Amino acid sequence: MRKYIFVTGGVCSSLGKGVAASSLGSLLESRGLSVCMVKIDPYLNVDAGTMSPFQHGEVFVTDDGAETDLDLGNYARFTKSPLYAANSITTGQIYQEVIRKERKGDYLGKCVQVVPHITDEIKRRIYLLGEKKNTDVTIVEIGGTVGDIESIPFLEAVRQIIQESSRRNALSVHVSLIPTVSGGELKTKPTQHSVKALREIGIQPDILLCRIATEMSDDMKHKIASFTNVDYECVFSAHDVSTIIYDIPIIYRAQGLDKIVCERLSLDCSKDTFGNWQRVSDTWKNAKETVEIAMVGKYIDLEDSYKSIDESLIHGAIFNAVRIKIRKIDSENLTSPEETEKALAGVNGLIIPGGFGQRGISGMIDSARLAREQRIPFLGICLGMQIQVIEWARNVAGLKDADSGEFEPNSPHNVIVLLEDQVDITQYGGTMRLGRGESVTVEGSRIYAAYGKKSIFERHRHRYEVNNRYRTVLEKSGLIFSAFTPDGQLIESAEWPNHPWAVGIQFHPEFSSTPLQTGYLFRDFIAAAVDMMRT
Repeated sequence: MRKYIFVTGGVCSSLGKGVAASSLGSLLESRGLSVCMVKIDPYLNVDAGTMSPFQHGEVFVTDDGAETDLDLGNYARFTKSPLYAANSITTGQIYQEVIRKERKGDYLGKCVQVVPHITDEIKRRIYLLGEKKNTDVTIVEIGGTVGDIESIPFLEAVRQIIQESSRRNALSVHVSLIPTVSGGELKTKPTQHSVKALREIGIQPDILLCRIATEMSDDMKHKIASFTNVDYECVFSAHDVSTIIYDIPIIYRAQGLDKIVCERLSLDCSKDTFGNWQRVSDTWKNAKETVEIAMVGKYIDLEDSYKSIDESLIHGAIFNAVRIKIRKIDSENLTSPEETEKALAGVNGLIIPGGFGQRGISGMIDSARLAREQRIPFLGICLGMQIQVIEWARNVAGLKDADSGEFEPNSPHNVIVLLEDQVDITQYGGTMRLGRGESVTVEGSRIYAAYGKKSIFERHRHRYEVNNRYRTVLEKSGLIFSAFTPDGQLIESAEWPNHPWAVGIQFHPEFSSTPLQTGYLFRDFIAAAVDMMRT
């Protein structure tokens, strides 16, 4: 039988179920097991692609072009689990498929209901992933909170899978909150009620991960165990960390979570390669210097809007044996050169991430200008590269009205234009240039030096590109185009000449960077920032 672990959450959202599931996956991989990570989101959207970053955080893109929840980014950074469209399941997908089958006549005239038709489709998708060859354990995270009406069909499907699989082949892991009330007192009652709600659905949790400000006492563990019918040794303290999230697997391992899971699922845990994670933590803790990077973006108000970039910068810092401070700047507040100068004063590097729409663009352009003129290491990602090209066109190439067709469709010099295959698009979900694609780098360029080869593969998510009509004039003015699509038609990278380090890329390297395998561009960008800090 295949092995399944279902991760649920209680009391409130944003408890860190994704990091908990990812940490568990990394622990099992360090024991020589292969894991498959799955995220279930109860929202009715088919995918996360059309959601605002202010509401839902970043969109993580898989190799096959799926626009998914940011938790898949956590899975990618913590584990080696293959991640594709099938690893992200939403209510919208489930109902869309069931209705398609009903219209086709697959249900032979039956009355289509939540049970069994919706739950059967949920189970089918989970089993399809879990039964893949070379998968030892499938870890399924259920989004939302126990008690939400949207989650009920998914929890019912989980209950059925646990019943069908038996306790030796399926585990329920519940993440719950132990809040601190006035006077600093810790309260276990919310966790008790959360487990009660889960049991009323028919699921008895096997393991509790208790989110708490400080490490739990033995007395509290015994109390929770007795009130929730969970074994004492299966109640774990998921206390806050003051360093980086990559310490969380270390906290769980110290409490024996991996051994308990392997024991309960009858898995061999004799192998141990956890030293790699310990080295990541030790490098961060032992770093003596801190490099400061400015991030000038459009969605700064929500911490998770640039989650993969934040983590990739940390990976670059760890590789270079330094710590990092990210100074996040809302580009809309940069209304003058003086404001830009003040906001970027003292930073060792500038990154401009992706985004959509005209808001805050002038502040980004002025930030790029300052980084170019003051020789500050620069990394532009997607929109960031387009900003880099617009700034150069205006201030160096002499195209004073240079702009993007996304912002000013009638500008006389749109150096950024809509992709040809996007012109007639009317449906906005899943229709951008998405997923893994090949780029060919130019020897002698910064990007070639970073990857060490001509042919590279990274993921894309965009509708606009550099206008080929302006390629010659921009190159003659000195701008370096350093990577292209294999047919040479699309520009994938731009670099400033006579600059310590400045690379703009149309793709998203943050989606493939991990703490154990740092993204090449983040490695070199932070190295250049460290050099600036030390001079």
